[in-house]
Amino acid sequence: MTPHMTPDATDVLARLSATIEARASADPATSHTAGLLAKGPAKCAEKFGEEAIEAIVAAAQGSRAALTAEAADVLYHLQVMLKSAGVAWADVLAELERREGTSGIAEKAARKP
Repeated sequence: MTPHMTPDATDVLARLSATIEARASADPATSHTAGLLAKGPAKCAEKFGEEAIEAIVAAAQGSRAALTAEAADVLYHLQVMLKSAGVAWADVLAELERREGTSGIAEKAARKP
């Protein structure tokens, strides 16, 4: 945890996941999350891609403020896309935990057939 983060801030992605889960069954007319999910996995993936490109542009332009905002959008849309595809946030965290302490080079080598 970085010095400027509160202990609560480390749980924000878990709270975001819970909010997305709760809003998945809401009325798409009143919930942006429900509206995205109602459009299906392909549209959710497309929206995630758009947000990722916006983050790339912000990073390339050197705008910390824009990159911060776009990174938050990317994380939200990643979780919506995962929900639309039936992938639990907990499964992603478990995969990260499984990889923890493994070199990126060794982890990638282990994936090869």
